[in-house]
Amino acid sequence: MIIDSDAKYFSPEDVLQCGQIFRFAPYKKGYKVFSADKACYVYTEGNKTFIECDDGDYFYNFFDLGRDYAAINEKAKSFGVPLLARGAQLGAGLRLLNQDAEEMIFSFIVSQNNNIPRIKGIIERMCEKLGRRREFMGEPYRTFPKAADIAAKDAAFFKALGAGYRDAYLVATAKRIKDEGIERLYGLPTAQLRRELTAYTGIGPKVADCISLFGFGRRESFPVDTWIEKLYREDFGGTLKDRNKINAYFCGLFGEDAGYMQQYLFYAKREHM
Repeated sequence: MIIDSDAKYFSPEDVLQCGQIFRFAPYKKGYKVFSADKACYVYTEGNKTFIECDDGDYFYNFFDLGRDYAAINEKAKSFGVPLLARGAQLGAGLRLLNQDAEEMIFSFIVSQNNNIPRIKGIIERMCEKLGRRREFMGEPYRTFPKAADIAAKDAAFFKALGAGYRDAYLVATAKRIKDEGIERLYGLPTAQLRRELTAYTGIGPKVADCISLFGFGRRESFPVDTWIEKLYREDFGGTLKDRNKINAYFCGLFGEDAGYMQQYLFYAKREHM
């Protein structure tokens, strides 16, 4: 199946390189993208971005193609914040992905105090060792492991994969999810979801916000990292030091669209300083 979309509001490179996803690789004219137990090929030709996949419904939702990003982009420019307007202009092709929540929990545990190449490597090795073998476009790939597969290993296994001190976090959280599941989390209000996520071993507020935004579709979430702290001080004249208070400031400012605005701001500050 092939799905197409307006390339102005769907840049595969910008979407994949902005830190919300770690399982993708350059392929031909674009990228192969892996999510849970599925894969697709995404690329741009002319004014269209194309998705080739076996499960069109999954990747239509995954890339959030039912949402009007032209309207979101215009709203970003309406706040009167120069950095945000610049991010919306230069990063019009950014989109927020709707990813598998369980995968996001483990991926963002791995991500803390880490850099993207190392994160990708650790996750790739986890998939290689624990995932199921599948094929897409005639080539093999590995699915993301289930919580039960992660829970069956000890911390030393994940340390050997390069996870460092996060090894114990992965095992403890996997055992809890294996026993309890995560179904109860989907219906929670966002503030409560954030609190519940931080009760899992290895998940702090910033990681919880990332999981909420990218795994549970909570577009009002606003992760605060060092880049956001930097732009808060330099572009918003902020004086708060506590990340939870900075988070509350931006959530109050941007409301239900905070997650989109976070991506535009992050893009403008990191890519176009």
